Amino acid sequence: MDAPRPPAQHGVNGSAVAEPLAWPSGRPVVALIEDEPDLVAMASAYLDRDGFGVVSAGDVRAGAALLRAQPVDLLVLDLGLPDGNGLDLLRGVRAGRHLPVIILTGWAAETERVVGLELGADDYVVKPFSLPELAARIRAVLRRTHPIGADGVIHHGRLTVDPASREARVDGQPLPMTPLEFGLLALLAAAPRQVFTPAQVLEQVWGSQPGRQASATVAEHVYRLRRKLTTAGLDLPRIVTVRGVGYRMDV
Repeated sequence: MDAPRPPAQHGVNGSAVAEPLAWPSGRPVVALIEDEPDLVAMASAYLDRDGFGVVSAGDVRAGAALLRAQPVDLLVLDLGLPDGNGLDLLRGVRAGRHLPVIILTGWAAETERVVGLELGADDYVVKPFSLPELAARIRAVLRRTHPIGADGVIHHGRLTVDPASREARVDGQPLPMTPLEFGLLALLAAAPRQVFTPAQVLEQVWGSQPGRQASATVAEHVYRLRRKLTTAGLDLPRIVTVRGVGYRMDV
């Protein structure tokens, strides 16, 4: 594996790094799945100093076990692992839950980069890379995919969603809605551009197992929620229907 380029003026023992993200749990946790020990050690030390928690694994099998056992906020995934292609792990991640992913690739691996992005990777970093670049990419993806302030409130332009108080506001004004409408809004707002199937919505918002309620229930609540957002004067964010799949929030 290629080692990252030296971090120049931003080395582990060098000058101050960027201001940490405001994060409800204090430090976002990054999973680094990479088989080169020196790269893992350097990246882990730098990211730790830059305000991140880091957990790591060296192959596909250990990476899958790590992701099952450890709650993480973002995955940095090397595609060339000793026991398989990282794309296989990415497929599993994307099939099971929403998790921001940055893939590590070489210049020659254009096809794998394209496939990785088509599978839902949020960004990629080409080896060799600098550690400040990696940290900046991680920070940018987290800001884009986890729009949560230090107070736990979700911010999307003029819309704010507070899961703790179960209140939504547009330009600071309360947006009246039923408990189920709020649950649907909070689910979609917390994971922008992630598509949720009706079954996932029923399970996570209604607490109902698939098959016990009709998907038309979700469609009706989506319609009502859309109407309330539109009436409040919001063009963005908006709830989009992905035909034959489910719903997502575009911001």
